[in-house]
Amino acid sequence: MTRTVVLAGGVGGAKFTLGVREALARREAPPATVVVNTGDDLWLSGVRLQPDVDSIMYALAGQNDTVRGWGRAGDTERVNEELQAWGAGWPWFTLGDLDLGTHLARTGWLRDGLTPTQVLERMSTRWDLGVRMLPMTDSEVDTHVRLADGTVLHFQEWWTRHRATLAPAAFENPGIGDAVPAPGVAEAIAAADVVLVAPSNPVVSIGPILAVPGVRDALAQTAAPVIGVSGIIGGAVVRGMADVCLAAIGVETAADAVARHYGARRAGGILDGWLVAEEDAALVPAIEERGIRSRAVPLWMTDAAASGAIVDAALELAGV
Repeated sequence: MTRTVVLAGGVGGAKFTLGVREALARREAPPATVVVNTGDDLWLSGVRLQPDVDSIMYALAGQNDTVRGWGRAGDTERVNEELQAWGAGWPWFTLGDLDLGTHLARTGWLRDGLTPTQVLERMSTRWDLGVRMLPMTDSEVDTHVRLADGTVLHFQEWWTRHRATLAPAAFENPGIGDAVPAPGVAEAIAAADVVLVAPSNPVVSIGPILAVPGVRDALAQTAAPVIGVSGIIGGAVVRGMADVCLAAIGVETAADAVARHYGARRAGGILDGWLVAEEDAALVPAIEERGIRSRAVPLWMTDAAASGAIVDAALELAGV
């Protein structure tokens, strides 16, 4: 039996989670618990959006738009057009009609008094996802981007409207210091046989999860090995603008630099092992000198089978 916990967010996290589900099914292991970033959540036009939660849920359900990389497949935008005609919402942030149904259901349940954890549990019953999904926290800790001139933008405005072209000085999650892990998160990490850190954005996807008080402590105390997968291949990001985020915190866009950013668990960081791409095999010795086991394997997540092979390599590195 392999009890697996995954820390994930974004499209990279969604693809990786598909691989986790496939690899564990082949092993006849229990479904993984996926702790999802909720730092890029937001309120828009009166509804609560959870972009990373929905990206992973839609991917597992086979409902995601693989061409755009976000939202529901085959969606339409009639309601979005009407909202824009009223001057409501953000004209550069599209809400698909099917996607809006998800947001309305979520918002209604939240206003009925359910917690985000309870809402996600209810939403997870619609499709056979093959994993247990948990938000990182039930608190609202949206990510804000502080620019050099002091201007503060919601992460989604900086990311979607400005395409990360405005140089960030810092990323902040107001209120996160008072947050606690969502029910089940710390318990799942404590009981795990392996914890996997998905190849998600280290700053704005994995970073907020690790910033929730109690999560790092849980990772430090678990008997399970913690294995991360690099989202940097050959010195370049696979998708998105993680390079801009990394530069803002003084981290080079390189697989070994991100490993140093996370740090070895025995030195106060979070990693016991770190998978890098074949293109970065020369970096393995330097990573291992930092006290982090490392191996170079193919890391392109071209389909679920390729993602599953990456998960197999991570589990092998963990020794489970």
